[in-house]
Amino acid sequence: MTNTTETAILGGGCFWCIDAAYRDLNGVTEVVSGYAGGHAANPTYEQVCGKQTGHAEVVKVVFDPAVVSYADILRIFFTLHDPTTKDRQGADVGPQYRSIILTLDETQAETARAIIAELDAEQLWPGKIVTEVVPAGTFWPAEAEHQDYFTRNPWSGYCRVVVAPKVAKFRKAFADRLKSRAA
Repeated sequence: MTNTTETAILGGGCFWCIDAAYRDLNGVTEVVSGYAGGHAANPTYEQVCGKQTGHAEVVKVVFDPAVVSYADILRIFFTLHDPTTKDRQGADVGPQYRSIILTLDETQAETARAIIAELDAEQLWPGKIVTEVVPAGTFWPAEAEHQDYFTRNPWSGYCRVVVAPKVAKFRKAFADRLKSRAA
C-alpha cells in the first residue's frame, strides 16, 4: 500500500488564521505559510505587504485524500474567511489578503469552481463569492517566523483578537474532524 498525499494552496486573508485551522484538521500532514499568485521571485513578507509583488498570503496544505477530500478542504476554507470581499479580510486590506485558490491541475480547478457554485447557490453570504481560481505557479515559503505562528504566539494582540476567534469557530464547527490534540 502506498501513502499518497495531495496538496491544496489557499489564500483567505492573513495566512496565520488559515494555517492555524488546517494544522488541527485530521488528515492534514503538513501546512506551510507562504506567498503565491505574484510575479516576483522569492518575495519577502515586507515586499508582499508593500503590495508590489502581486502575491497573496497563502497556505500550502498537504493532506491524505483517504481521510479528507480536496472538496472538503475547500468547503472548510470557505468557513475560515469571508470570500465575498475583494482584497480584504476584516481590517486587513490589500491584494495580499485576497481570497484565492491556486490549483495544481484542471481537476482541482473544476472542483473549486463547482464548490463556489454550490456555495453561491446556498446564499450563505450577503454577496457573491469573489474568490479567484487560478493555476498555482510558484509557491514561495514564508519566513520561519510566520510558520505555525498562532501556536508560537497565542498571546500576541493579533492572535488574541483575530486568529483565536476564527480557530475557536473552526474547532467548534468541525469538532468531529479534528486531530485528537486539537479537540
